[in-house]
Amino acid sequence: MNNTVIFDPLLPWVAIAVVAALIAVAVGLAIYRRLGGWWLRGLAGLAVLAALANPALQRENRDPLSDIVVLVVDESASQRIATRPDQTAEAIAAVQSEVARIDNTELRIVTVGDGEDDTGTALMTALDQTLAEEPLARVAGMILLTDGRLHDVERAPNLPAPLHTLLTGEPEDWDRRLIVANAPAFAILGEPVTLTLRIEDQGQAPADETFAPVNISIDGEQPQEFQIPLGQDVELPITLPHGGMNVLQFDTPVVEGELTDRNNAAVIQINGVRDRLRVLLVSGEPHAGERTWRNLLKADAAVDLVHFTILRPPEKQDGVPVSELSLIAFPTRELFLEKIDDFDLIVFDRYRRRGILPTAYLENVVNYVREGGAILVSSGPEYGGAESIFRSPLGDIIPGSPTARVFDRGYVPQITDIGDKHPVTEGLEALFPPDIDDEGPGWGRWLRLVDVVVPPSATTVMSAFDDRPLLSLERIDEGRVGLIASDQSWLWDRGYEGGGPQAELLRRLAHWLMKEPELEEEALWVEPAGQTMRIIRRTLDDTVPDLTITHPDGTESVVTLEQVSPGRFELLWEAPEVGLYRLSDGEEDTVIALGPAAPREFVQTIASGEALQPFVDSTRGGIMPISEGLPDIRTVREGRPAAGRGWIGITPREAYRTADINVASILPAWAWLLLAALLTVGAWLREGRRS
Repeated sequence: MNNTVIFDPLLPWVAIAVVAALIAVAVGLAIYRRLGGWWLRGLAGLAVLAALANPALQRENRDPLSDIVVLVVDESASQRIATRPDQTAEAIAAVQSEVARIDNTELRIVTVGDGEDDTGTALMTALDQTLAEEPLARVAGMILLTDGRLHDVERAPNLPAPLHTLLTGEPEDWDRRLIVANAPAFAILGEPVTLTLRIEDQGQAPADETFAPVNISIDGEQPQEFQIPLGQDVELPITLPHGGMNVLQFDTPVVEGELTDRNNAAVIQINGVRDRLRVLLVSGEPHAGERTWRNLLKADAAVDLVHFTILRPPEKQDGVPVSELSLIAFPTRELFLEKIDDFDLIVFDRYRRRGILPTAYLENVVNYVREGGAILVSSGPEYGGAESIFRSPLGDIIPGSPTARVFDRGYVPQITDIGDKHPVTEGLEALFPPDIDDEGPGWGRWLRLVDVVVPPSATTVMSAFDDRPLLSLERIDEGRVGLIASDQSWLWDRGYEGGGPQAELLRRLAHWLMKEPELEEEALWVEPAGQTMRIIRRTLDDTVPDLTITHPDGTESVVTLEQVSPGRFELLWEAPEVGLYRLSDGEEDTVIALGPAAPREFVQTIASGEALQPFVDSTRGGIMPISEGLPDIRTVREGRPAAGRGWIGITPREAYRTADINVASILPAWAWLLLAALLTVGAWLREGRRS
C-alpha cells in the first residue's frame, strides 16, 4: 500500500496564487504594525488556502512485478566452430541457474541465427526487437552471449539497464583466411584479368611460416598449386579458357590448430565474353542474298566483318583495259595464310572454284577448322556443279556431298526431330506460329534446294521436301562446320510470304560454330536464385542419367531430372548451405558457387569484445571471457558499477502494477474555513487584550 497527498483545487491555481498574495500582504501589514496576532492571521490564511486547494489522501494498492533479464544468444555460423557450442550451452545453463536464485526475477532467452543474404550476425537488431516487446521499467539487465563478431552495431538501442557480454572463444585461438579481391563479373576472352590474392593469419598464429600453398582450379578441373607469402597481396593474372560462366576456386590447405576451414577457400564466377567477333565473308558472286548476309553481320556492333565479293572472275572477258579497272585485288595470301587464325568464323557464300584460291590456301582452311576454327557454307546452284567448293580440299570437312541435282521449287523449311532438341533450331517455330487451320511452321517458303547426301557423322536440324537435308552441322576434330543447302534464306529477311526467323537462325548458327557455351548440344548448367538451383540438362538423347550433386562438405545427393521439352531436362533443388557444388551425371560435369565468395561470418573468426565495449561501458557493465570462468550474477543499486572480478550485476527495478486507488479528503472545506475563522478570532482577541 502506498499513501500520497494530492490536490483537487476548488479554484484555478492562478486564482489561489492571487489569494495567497493577498494573504501575504495582509500578514506583512500586521507585522509592520506590530500586531501581536500576526502569526495567527498567517495560520488563518494558510487554512483558507488549504480549503481552496482541497488536499486529499490517495491510497494505492500495488502488486509488485518481477524484474526481467534478457539473454541474447548468438547462434550464427561463427559460433558453431571449435569449442564455442559447448561454451554457449554451459553459459546458458549457468545464467539460468543464477537468475533462478534471485527473487522476483525472470529470464528471457532470445537466439540469433545467420542473417539472410550474408548480412552477418544481427545481434543488436535482436536486442532492439526484444526490448521493444518488453516493458523497459522491468528490464534489470541484458546479457549478450557471443563471440563479439556482430555486423549491425548501428542498430544498437537505448539501453535501460546494465549490458554485459559473455565472450566465447579461447585465448590461443588462431585462424587462416584466404582473400580474393578485384574479381570482375566479366572478362574478355584472350585477355588476362588480374586478381589480388592474399592469405592472412588471425589470432595467435604460429610464427614459423612465411609462405603458404594455394590451389587454383577452373570449373572443377585439376588444380594448380602455388606458394605465396603470408600477409602480402599477390597479383595473379588469369586468362579465361572459354566463353560463358567460368567458376574459379581458390583454396589453401587446412593447418592443424586453426579454427575453421570455411574461410580457407574462395569461389568467384567470371563471365567470359568476346571482345569482338571477327568474321570473314567471301561471296563468290553478286546475288540477291549477298546484301542480306552483309546487313545481318554489320548490324551487330560486336562483329568485325571483312567482306570480299568476286565481282570480276578470271573468265570474264569484256575488253576493259586493266588500267581503267577500279576493283581492289583480293588479298588471298594475307587472309588465307597469314591471318586466317585471327578470324572466329569464315562464311563461303555461293563460292565456286575459279582458281582464285589455290589448293594450298583451301588446305590451310581445312587445317584452320581442325585446329578449332569454324566455317559456314551457304550453297547455291554452283554447289552441285563441276566448280563446287566440295570438289576441293574443303570436301573433306563439309557435311554434305552434292548429287548434282538442284531443285527450283517452293517448300516450307521444316525442323527435324533432332532439330527440336538442337540449340540452333530449338524453339524457332514458336517465333512464327502457324495459323489456326495450318500445320507446321508459320514462316514463308524457300524456292531452291541443292540436293546433298549428309554423312552419318553430321546432324541435320532442318529439312526441305521429302525430308531432304537443308541445314547440316558437323564437328571436325576441334572445329565445326555448317552447310545450308540453299541460297534462299534471304527470302525470310525480305518478308516473303510472311518472312521467317532468319536473323535468329543465323545468329544461333554462327554462335554454335564459334562454340558459345549456351548453344552446346550436350550441356549441363545451373541457374542459381539464392540457395535454390535450377538445374538444366540439354541433350539430343531421349533420357538422361541421374545427377550426383557433391556438397561443399563432401557429402553427395543423387537426384533425377524431369523432361520439360524435347531435349531439355530440369529440376529445382534447394541447397542446404552456401559454398561450391559439383554436379555430374557421368557424361557432363559443372560446378556452381552459391553465396558470397567469402561468407561474412568467417571474415573475422577470432572472438573479440572490441565492437561491444562502448555499449558495455556506457551502462557500467562488463565483458567476461567464458574461458576464464562463468561469473556470478548479483543485484546492484542503480548508478553503481555493475561488474567486477568474477561477477556481473543487474539493477532491481521495483516495478509494480496498481490494483486499486482510494482517495479521501483530509478535511472538508467547511472545516478549513472554521479553522481559519477560529484563528482569526484568536488573533483579534490577542490583539484586543494587548491594546
